[in-house]
Amino acid sequence: MKLARRVFLAFGAGGAALTALPRFASALDYPTRPVHIVVGFAAGLSPDILGRMIAQALSERLNQQFIVDNRPGAASNIGTEVVAHAAPDGYTVLLTISGNTINATLYAHLNFDFARDLTPVAAIGRTPFVIVVNPAFPVRSVPELIAQRTRGHGGCAVRRGSGGGAVACGGCGGCGGCGGAPTGGGGPDGM
Repeated sequence: MKLARRVFLAFGAGGAALTALPRFASALDYPTRPVHIVVGFAAGLSPDILGRMIAQALSERLNQQFIVDNRPGAASNIGTEVVAHAAPDGYTVLLTISGNTINATLYAHLNFDFARDLTPVAAIGRTPFVIVVNPAFPVRSVPELIAQRTRGHGGCAVRRGSGGGAVACGGCGGCGGCGGAPTGGGGPDGM
């Protein structure tokens, strides 16, 4: 089938005219208002500092304000719940660390399901997990630590640091591996 010259020109002119029409909203129009980056930790800790650096870069790049909203408490579950229950419009996002995913295994009654209610958008870093013991403790590997626990020697407790990053043999004072030393301060030790 051969197109007549007029039909061809009409299609060409119509296509050119489409570029002059106002565009409908698209992902390229995001954001049209300020975006809140919720950080589940107190100001000054590693996730907060990283969140502020990301907020500044995104604000400059997208010409819209990105606001860091610190919601500390409950091992970051408070901030996570805020985002899980926010409108799914991309204007409330969560800066999370690996501890957030671990919380799902530690807390039986969360008001959100981390895997179901949140969707990862970008990976911005990696955090190693480390198991540590006092040098005087007689284990040097994870299998030796498990064997020690299985035999029930000293009632050793294995726990994570207060912020979700470090794992330590400690807190009980009975095994000699840690001497009852605390495992960390008030923030994400492993960031």
